[in-house]
Amino acid sequence: MANEFPNAFLGKSQPPSSSEVDAALGPTAPLWKEIVERITRDEAITAQEWKGICVKKYGWSLRLQQKKRNIVYLSPCAGCFRVAFVFGDKAMRAVRDDSFPEAVTKVIATAPKYPEGTGVRLLVKRRSDLPAIFKLAHIKQAS
Repeated sequence: MANEFPNAFLGKSQPPSSSEVDAALGPTAPLWKEIVERITRDEAITAQEWKGICVKKYGWSLRLQQKKRNIVYLSPCAGCFRVAFVFGDKAMRAVRDDSFPEAVTKVIATAPKYPEGTGVRLLVKRRSDLPAIFKLAHIKQAS
């Protein structure tokens, strides 16, 4: 998935502006804004931070944080975007116990486990992708 839809800001030395993000996202820009606004409101987000770790390889991502805790990462691509969560064991049990669309369940079942938690990455292309994102954000925030 990462190679098929690379980050729109690979190699860019500075974080993208909101107009650059809108241009890259194209028709999915309103979905990006809805996710940022709704998760910020519903999950008591206290900070938004653009982070570019190894920008030549990964590009830039927007972190939504509650205090200093990362709740969700959003990475802009051309015409779509990636949403990523890192779940600890307790949160991952809650994720697995909940119901999600089949495609999301498959991503959850095959999510890689890292020392810091299990990484769940979803690609957002249409409005129907949003309910699962909001549910996962709530589980993350509550854990």
